[in-house]
Amino acid sequence: MGTLQAPAPFSVTVRTRAGELRREKVDYVLVLVAPGQGAQAPGFLTPWLAVDGVADRLRAWSDPAGLDLVHYGTEAGAEEIKDTAVAQPLLVAAGLATGYALLPELAADPAALKGTVGAVAGHSVGEITAAALAGSLSPEAALAFVRERGLGMAEAAAVTATGMSAVLGGDPEEVAAKLAEHGLTAANNNGGGQVVAAGTLEQLDALKADPPAKARIIPLAVAGAFHTAHMAPGVERLAKHAEGVTAADPAFTYLSNADGQAVATGAELVRRLVDQVSNPVRWDLCMERLGELGATCVIEVSPAGTLTNLVKRNLKGVATLALKTPDDLAKARELVAEHAG
Repeated sequence: MGTLQAPAPFSVTVRTRAGELRREKVDYVLVLVAPGQGAQAPGFLTPWLAVDGVADRLRAWSDPAGLDLVHYGTEAGAEEIKDTAVAQPLLVAAGLATGYALLPELAADPAALKGTVGAVAGHSVGEITAAALAGSLSPEAALAFVRERGLGMAEAAAVTATGMSAVLGGDPEEVAAKLAEHGLTAANNNGGGQVVAAGTLEQLDALKADPPAKARIIPLAVAGAFHTAHMAPGVERLAKHAEGVTAADPAFTYLSNADGQAVATGAELVRRLVDQVSNPVRWDLCMERLGELGATCVIEVSPAGTLTNLVKRNLKGVATLALKTPDDLAKARELVAEHAG
């Protein structure tokens, strides 16, 4: 995917009767996004415990998540939180807690923010965070859902030694051909020449020894070949759990990793969440769709930084903010006020 130019103008220059020039805002669209696995780091939730309501929410959500969220977000080491069954509930809980800290109305009635938030999207497991931010799933339902997802994917990853590596740069056709040559799957297409290859460790070692021309191979700290056929057992487990899940229609435009398209109903959203476990993440298409929707500001909930960096490289003219610590809340609120619909 090449660099996209966000729709223009988002503001216009006008001349007042006194002859002065000023900028006037038009058609602003605020977007909330949630990161995927690999964004977590030891202790990343520690500063958030000082924010009213965050610690209480994390403790309350620990039961449906099946783990002590406060411990894993503040005290656990890198290897502990790399575990798929830990990382995924932790990421969803962190995204929801920090999103609610920014916009408390999201916790009470997301529909009340229809005039403020234009769209939501998440990368991989971040799609579950986005579904809860949009009001399709309650926080408790989202944490129970992601618990099953994480356990199912961890079990699937234990069957065969698999992993993922980022492929940065190179000609897209040559990259695709080289992945096919080594039996690998393009599990993520993140836009801007960033593809994530997934497969067995032997296949990934072969790719590292024989990379595409002008491409860098960077192994990722994940525990399996996510979003590939290796995850089929995880799909089966999650599908059984989904039979008992009732989801509301999203309050905001909700973009799917499958194709970057908006999902209108809760039932379709849940179906896609299940299917996405073994299918590639097309974040490149999500960004293309954000450009088409006229996104003017993208705020990424914690642990933030990965998606806003991709947006910066691929959607020119769009304001971004990574909500990493509570120190970022003041600036984030300024952007909300400026870019609300």
